Amino acid sequence: MNSEIHSYPQISNLDPAYVLGKISEFRAEDFPGGDLTTDLTGTNGNGSADMVSKSKGIFCGTDVLPYCFPETCRVDLSVSDGMELIPGTVIAVITGPTDSLLVNERLSLNLIQHLCGIATHTRSIVSKKLPDGFKVLDTRKTTPGLRMFEKYAVAVGGGVNHRSDLSSGILIKDNHIASAGGLKNAVRRANDTKTNGAWIELEVDTIQQLEEGLDIGITAFLLDNMDPDTVKKAVAIVRSREKGGSVFLEASGGITAETIEAYALTGINAVSMSSLTFGSSPIDISMDFHS
Repeated sequence: MNSEIHSYPQISNLDPAYVLGKISEFRAEDFPGGDLTTDLTGTNGNGSADMVSKSKGIFCGTDVLPYCFPETCRVDLSVSDGMELIPGTVIAVITGPTDSLLVNERLSLNLIQHLCGIATHTRSIVSKKLPDGFKVLDTRKTTPGLRMFEKYAVAVGGGVNHRSDLSSGILIKDNHIASAGGLKNAVRRANDTKTNGAWIELEVDTIQQLEEGLDIGITAFLLDNMDPDTVKKAVAIVRSREKGGSVFLEASGGITAETIEAYALTGINAVSMSSLTFGSSPIDISMDFHS
């Protein structure tokens, strides 16, 4: 099986300027006119706090947490991306003006808990009994404004990033086919205009659509909402074709932690799962101030 055809840039780290820009947006949302409670209680001086894991999980946030606090604060990380957390693990010690610690407490916790939750859930999926080289892909089903953060967390958890946006690749779906007046029209137009080396992937939900796509030279398919038996049949059809061994096959739609192994054994190259980003629960993390 050739899975190298399916290769998008992987978000294994985040640019500091990008993270700082996003954090600025988050601050504007959380305290647009200051923190009334902190301002009115007259918090003064410097302080320190431990960010502590209260549950098991996988840490994600090396490229994020240091930027959740202003430059007047110091963030000393005790863990790095991909490390396992257990209850009581000190993730970081943050020191600086007490008012800055208080104002940025919830923002930092919300973001890091969410990213760790995605990384933890992804790790649990990729740790299943899967064939060598099999890919667990994410999707574009992400929280608006948090896509790069969430895909970064998937990568930290051991998953593989699918296309990051609509400009990154060509994935022809049923609505594109309907709008173009048929599959052949949609593929022809994409072939006539594709640029920058983008390759075409076709979403199909029937064996008939799969065969039609093979007949017109498609080399990558997303098998949508097919059960494992149907996927296995699709794989047999594709691999029996000339050069069928180099066709990339990805299954998607309702695949869960309980069913992924059955899909992986069909001979496909990958599954894509929106649950990596939409189905994860934040892990429990607290910020405990030193007295």
